[in-house]
Formats: sequence, C-alpha cells, structure tokens
Amino acid sequence: MTTIALIGAAGAMGTRVSNALRDDPEYRILHVESGAAGEEKLRARGLAPVSREEAAPQADVALLAVPDHLIGPVAHEIVPLLRGGALVICLDPAAPYAGRLPQREDVAYFVTHPAHPPVFNDETDPEARRDYFGSGKAKQAIVSALMQGPEEAYALGERISRRVFGPILRSHRVTVEQMAILEPALSETVAATCITIIREAMDEAVRRGVPEEAARDFLLGHVNIPLAIVFGEIDWQFSAGARMAIEEGKKRIFQPDWKKVFEPEELRASVERIVQGSPPPRE
Repeated sequence: MTTIALIGAAGAMGTRVSNALRDDPEYRILHVESGAAGEEKLRARGLAPVSREEAAPQADVALLAVPDHLIGPVAHEIVPLLRGGALVICLDPAAPYAGRLPQREDVAYFVTHPAHPPVFNDETDPEARRDYFGSGKAKQAIVSALMQGPEEAYALGERISRRVFGPILRSHRVTVEQMAILEPALSETVAATCITIIREAMDEAVRRGVPEEAARDFLLGHVNIPLAIVFGEIDWQFSAGARMAIEEGKKRIFQPDWKKVFEPEELRASVERIVQGSPPPRE
C-alpha cells in the first residue's frame, strides 16, 4: 500500500484527488489542510484531518494540490519532513520550472498535468461530451515529467496520475521545460488569448447589429470547420477566398514576432508571474 500525504486536501483539486483515490485499496490517503476552515471542510466530508508534521514522515508520496503561488512555500515546509526516497508530485509545471522546489537529492520530483478532453473525440454519452475539464466522464490525455529521481518514481507518479485524471486517452512523457511550453505558452498565452479574441470579435459583430444568437450559431459552426481542416481531421482545404482572408488577418491582428512567447526568457517571465500570483504588466 502506498501512503499519500495529500496537501491541500479540502480544495477543488485536493477533493478530486481524494475522491479518485480514497476507495482504492492500493492507496492510503492522509488528508492535510493548513487552516481551521479547510479542516472543517474535510470533517464535513467524513475525513479526518492530519497535520503536515504527522503526515509527511509517514508518506511515500506528498501530492501538492495547492495553487501555483503556494507551491514553493508549501514545498519548503513539507519536503524537509519527508523520509528519503519519497516522491513529491506537483500538478502544474510553473513552480518546478521556476525553481521553487527545495533542493534535496534523496527525494524524487514528478510533475503531471491533464490535457483535458479534446475537441475531436468519440464520446457518445451526453455527460461525457460536456465534460470539458475531464472530471472523470470523458477520456483525456496527460503529460508527465520526472524532474529528478529514479525511473520507479516516474512509474509510481504516472500510475497515480492515471488514477486521478482517468479515464486516460494517452499518457505522454515530456520534460518540465516542455510542459511549461505547453502551459502557459501554448495553451494559455497563445490558444486562450486567440479564443478570447474570437469571442470579442463575436461581441463586436453583435454591437454592429448582428443578432446575438445568429452570430453565436454562425461563429461556433465556422470555428469547427477550420479546426478540422488545420488539425487534419478532414481531408479538405480552405477556399482561395478563405486563404486570402487568413493571410490578411495574420498581418492585421498579429505582431510579426509573436512566436517569441516560446523563447526561454519570455517563458520564464510568464511562469514567474504565475508563481508570484501577479497580473501581467500593463503596456
């Protein structure tokens, strides 16, 4: 049996981890919270809170289910209490990539993150089709990295991750730096920004007189087609007119050097803002 000290057990992510593992005989969960409010939430769910001082020395695994800006401070409190050979699991690459984890050579660091259910899927259950985050109904991929430690630590971390984020579509092994490229750079700085602009464009069409329902139906239908074309889901090409509009749109909407968001210095700056909990600078 693997003993897991679940740090931040009363939060949203901690609750998900607890629900996924608590009835699995392979795991023993020690639920850890830092304040009275969190401990009361645990008791309301029928769970007994355990102090970090009691939980950490018993743990084979310390799973940090706390916000990004707290990972560093919490890790510096928990990691010194762990026994040698323990595994620390982080659920986001920001703090590990930013160097916020304490130096200790005899513990392993494993980082994992869900990819969330894909736009193109074969889900037939209505609830699964609306499981956008991957809360246990729809299949999703995961990405994981072993920051330090032996291969058996990766195997244990991936096994726990599959249980927490299942059902699993695919499991990908990457580096911590590659995971930071995926998030925040790819999925948030680029994709979420573009999608936000798409919504703002719809609002602008409505402001200019297009009925909102018509704009929404037209836009969401037309978003589906370019996604299918660009990502190779269908054997089709953009029309000549669409290609002209795309090239003109790139010049009007994007800066020529927009890909610099993937450069190491830009990535480090973005991650640093995340772990500090600070908003992006105003232009």
